[in-house]
Amino acid sequence: MLRLIALALLFGPTVSCQNSNKKTAEDQHQRESPNFLIIIADDAGWNDFSFHCSEIQTPTLDSLANNGLILNRFYTYPTCSPARASFLTGRPASRMGILAPISDKSELKLPDSIVTLPQALKKLNYQTALIGKWHLGLKPENGPEAYGFDYSYGFLHCQLDQYAHTYKNGDSTWHRNGQFIDEKGHVTDLLTQEAVDYLAKREFKNSPFYVQIAYSAPHIPLQEPETWLSRYDTIKDSSRKAYAAAMSHMDAGIHKILQALKAKQLSNNTIILFFSDNGAQEEWIPTSQYSGKFDPNYSLGSNKPLRDFKTTNYEGAIRVPAFISYPKQIESGATNNVTTVIDWMPTFLNWANAATIPPSVEGENITYLLNPKKINRVEPVYIRGHLQESVIVYPFKLIRSRYKNSNPEYELFNIETDPTEVNNLVQEEKEKFQELLQILKMEFAKDSPAINKELPK
Repeated sequence: MLRLIALALLFGPTVSCQNSNKKTAEDQHQRESPNFLIIIADDAGWNDFSFHCSEIQTPTLDSLANNGLILNRFYTYPTCSPARASFLTGRPASRMGILAPISDKSELKLPDSIVTLPQALKKLNYQTALIGKWHLGLKPENGPEAYGFDYSYGFLHCQLDQYAHTYKNGDSTWHRNGQFIDEKGHVTDLLTQEAVDYLAKREFKNSPFYVQIAYSAPHIPLQEPETWLSRYDTIKDSSRKAYAAAMSHMDAGIHKILQALKAKQLSNNTIILFFSDNGAQEEWIPTSQYSGKFDPNYSLGSNKPLRDFKTTNYEGAIRVPAFISYPKQIESGATNNVTTVIDWMPTFLNWANAATIPPSVEGENITYLLNPKKINRVEPVYIRGHLQESVIVYPFKLIRSRYKNSNPEYELFNIETDPTEVNNLVQEEKEKFQELLQILKMEFAKDSPAINKELPK
């Protein structure tokens, strides 16, 4: 801001110079504002990528990760809707009353009163698109276009039949720009082709883009073609085999998207962020879902060596595979610095040259953390799910489990020396326990009054 004032004073006396420099500044903004390509996997686990030494082969993501910055301590939420709500608003989902997946006939949606990332970017002349999963409002009028996306295509609900494109109770969910449509094809292929077409057919010379590609893979139900299944004949468990096929299918789709980006000569000025919305799901045992069409899956994703699966606040659920590629500003390698899903909105807006950040944002600009050098995070990390809540002041993490008819349980872990969360340090680290407990209570009190009233404290 001081720099802008200085420039105004310097060029103020001459009107023609003012106009000339205004045009130059605008042109410079267009040249310097980066594009954003966000790729989100659905329920992909820590041990489900070959760059994490998994048996699942993900060569495209491996290459991106190895040429970018791998985020070894990136935290999100235990389940889908909270993760996506926090990502798009830069604030804890619990502030908005979103603690769990929005499902069935729920009227819950992202609040209209909060500025979203695409809304803020549109004010900076960005073209915005969401291709894939929404899950922040199940009706078309509460879909992506109501929250700042110029273009949307994909599905409004959480899970869906990969070919029929319907929700588990039979509801329609497949849409383009809020209008339900019928199409043939596997969801992974349709989303990939839509992203390729979007990049190929649009012009971005006069305005940068923000494109969010939210795959359904590897979320259940798993319906992979034989061409992908046959790559994993060595995996004897049929559920894990189908899961691995879904991961490789998605990876191949991402390769096509990157080729489209390269063909338009957009690669050099495009920031690519990849992450999973939450950790892997352990198993799926459907009953009435899809009218009994699908068999149970007893072995899906793997979060090893991290503890537990999605829905909890243990590392396996909230610490997810992630990396970012921004060659102009971010050094390649890996970082153990703590980053979270609510941090991207203020960081992206900073990179997009926004003059201000919406006051509703609680995340921090993490540019200073995005390098291999070890740097302590300024702000604590607060994550509230529908079963537990936790706070991280690295290297310590406190988890509280609340119950309606009994006292809460507390677990304190040193997640640097004990990443598998085996040793509860509540008794050994009483001072640290009290410190984190006070932070947790303070953050908990800021949450939506409606959910705090309904649940035990």
